[in-house]
Amino acid sequence: MQAAMTIDEIRDNFELLEEWDDRYRYVIELGRTLEPMPDAEHSAENKVNGCTSQVWLSRRIDRDAEGRIVLRYLGDSDAHIVRGLIAILLTLYGNHTPQQILATDALAVFDELGFREHLTPQRSNGLRAMVERIRNDARENLATAS
Repeated sequence: MQAAMTIDEIRDNFELLEEWDDRYRYVIELGRTLEPMPDAEHSAENKVNGCTSQVWLSRRIDRDAEGRIVLRYLGDSDAHIVRGLIAILLTLYGNHTPQQILATDALAVFDELGFREHLTPQRSNGLRAMVERIRNDARENLATAS
């Protein structure tokens, strides 16, 4: 598995690409870097409702070097652009503690990258549904940990 890209690297790359066609190609490339999701995880339980495309997010609860709970995700979609959005989302949220997840406003980051004006309303709703799924997982883990 390749070294994980940071959100700052994605931001920098986005700034280098002035045309949205190039940015979309870059997002599609990011989607190709997603770790493959096993067929068994393409389940109804992992399906994200509210997305026009087929989207799955599977969560694994792990511990980091300090013993804190971290949430790890695999994601997949049948749409290339959406796979790229998942890759950005997992860069923001994957391998983070529930507290870190809840402290990160992913939608603000997507807005900062300019997606609000360049996603269809259906894709925007799907993105919100993915963010909400991960944030709900984080809230759930905080509630059970205390």
